[in-house]
Amino acid sequence: MQLKVGHIFINDIQFGDQTEVKDGVLFVNRQELEELLLEDEHLASVQLELAHPGDSVRIMPVKDVIEPRVKPEVEGGIFPGLVGRMFTAGRGTTHVLKGVGVVTTGRIVGYQEGIIDMSGPGADYTPFSKLHNLVICAEPVEGITPHQHEASLRRMGLKAANYLGEAGRLLTSDEIITYETLPIPEQHAKYADLPKVAYVYMLQSQGLLHDTYFYGVDVKNIVPTFMYPTEVMDGAIVSGNCVSACDKNTTYHHLNNPVIHDLFKRHGTDLCFVGCVITNENVTLLDKQRSSDLTARLVEALGVDGVIISEEGFGNPDTDLIMNCNKIEAKGIKTVLLTDEFAGQDGTSQSLADGSPAADAIVSGGNANALITLPPMERVIGSVEPAEVIAGGFKGNRREDGSIVVELQAIIGATNELGFNKLTAREY
Repeated sequence: MQLKVGHIFINDIQFGDQTEVKDGVLFVNRQELEELLLEDEHLASVQLELAHPGDSVRIMPVKDVIEPRVKPEVEGGIFPGLVGRMFTAGRGTTHVLKGVGVVTTGRIVGYQEGIIDMSGPGADYTPFSKLHNLVICAEPVEGITPHQHEASLRRMGLKAANYLGEAGRLLTSDEIITYETLPIPEQHAKYADLPKVAYVYMLQSQGLLHDTYFYGVDVKNIVPTFMYPTEVMDGAIVSGNCVSACDKNTTYHHLNNPVIHDLFKRHGTDLCFVGCVITNENVTLLDKQRSSDLTARLVEALGVDGVIISEEGFGNPDTDLIMNCNKIEAKGIKTVLLTDEFAGQDGTSQSLADGSPAADAIVSGGNANALITLPPMERVIGSVEPAEVIAGGFKGNRREDGSIVVELQAIIGATNELGFNKLTAREY
């Protein structure tokens, strides 16, 4: 399966009379987009704001971040199964408005939404401070349930990203990168002398607002499945969860998964990237056993020498991570695990809820319990009211000068378990 990704570099975003890209600037018709989003009967109000790198702006509580993309040969937007038409993702051509993010915020859904600071020390911990962001602050109608609220915000963000993506449909890309994965037998034959590597992609699926969607299907309802890595770049996987902000995989993270991109860079040179196995993170022991059994069996059937396994979340999913590791290693296949740590504010607590001697190659995304002081900002998009109740916050953490003391857990992407961050840890 071959996918050509065309990057259209955006250097600024502004409101304008019509939505279009001119000389590297994305202009957005504010009224038109607001009216489109308010077609959702569950939303009482929608307000669009802009936030640029270096601005004295705090965005919170953040639900999701999405990158605008469009497939010129496909009517409608990407994200098959959720908005737009159903199609097989991962092939053909996709245009990307590179440097732009759609950020959703508003009244808190659960308690694990997070913070994006566009400047100051907090900006160093989130990749989204480097984007020109269209921020959608939405308030739900009264009487809405948390699940209806989450679904409305999810659809809202995807619709907005598709709307902006349309501005790139007919443009010529500044850069085109081609990605290709052959069918498994052809991969093995073409790269017979290279070690075969697969990617086990664990997706949050514990329910209670901890959900991820694959072609529109809640991942808790699937069994481990093979997918082409280019499908991920085309919106086949969408975030729908409200897990801790630090290691939540937003939809932007999925679209730009660095594990997939790094494996593609080495594909055909010093390894053969066979493809992805997506699997869920479960709540009950029986479900964990089933998924890890099937994951190991599918990995074995791919005929690979090693796998990279990434986790999403912490605590309960640590068990899924170690089960996958143990069962794959037992088949003689080497594993490397990607996770983060919750080692306490002083770094001396147990980092993971589970462990194994077989887990002898682990890459850490950093300690999510480390404290940081976020200075006051001139403007807040959303509300600072949830600062004490979001994961990583605590009572009394808001100071009179407008600064906030939080754990890194509260910052979107701070300890991301795909490696989409700056932090790690080393054992001495």
